[in-house]
Amino acid sequence: MNPEAKTLSRCAWADPRKPDYLAYHDEEWGVPTVDDRRLFEFLLLETAQAGLSWYTILQKRAAYRAAFAQFDPVAVAAFDEATVAALLQNPGIVRHRKKIESALINARCFLAVAEEFGSFAHYLWSFVDGLPRQNDWPSHAACPSVTPESTALSRDLQRRGFRFVGPTVCYAYMQAVGLVNDHVHDCFRRLEVASLGQR
Repeated sequence: MNPEAKTLSRCAWADPRKPDYLAYHDEEWGVPTVDDRRLFEFLLLETAQAGLSWYTILQKRAAYRAAFAQFDPVAVAAFDEATVAALLQNPGIVRHRKKIESALINARCFLAVAEEFGSFAHYLWSFVDGLPRQNDWPSHAACPSVTPESTALSRDLQRRGFRFVGPTVCYAYMQAVGLVNDHVHDCFRRLEVASLGQR
């Protein structure tokens, strides 16, 4: 990491003592994403994170990538009970049966949505009319954990059979993949990310 990067103003949650956390904040968080494989990756990780810290999941990301077929939804959708049993023995991931089973269920639902809409991205971005919401929060404390859009997304995903997709999880997902830009006002990434969401 560039030594100058440590002096930049960032969102308060980006702990400067954790280089991997800084890299995630500086390079990924809030970047508008339309690639279905990447959208599935973050869906799987965000649902695994429910009730835990995001940093815990970030540290396990490589293990999740290896365990869940490089986040290929077609491959994950084909996992069976024997695969679930093996995953429950994998110390690199969160060994929670319902969360592991939800990854398989969500993969199947993800593929069904992609088939119906042409891509999962097309479906997902419809909840913000195709353009990222650009926010300007004075601090992280001012940022909501749930919005009308995340509630609408949660309800529709649940209606379609997805698991572990409550409104809070959905808002974290929307933040991660750039449907909303929640970098705070004085964060150096706010304007950079905003420029990525312009047509």
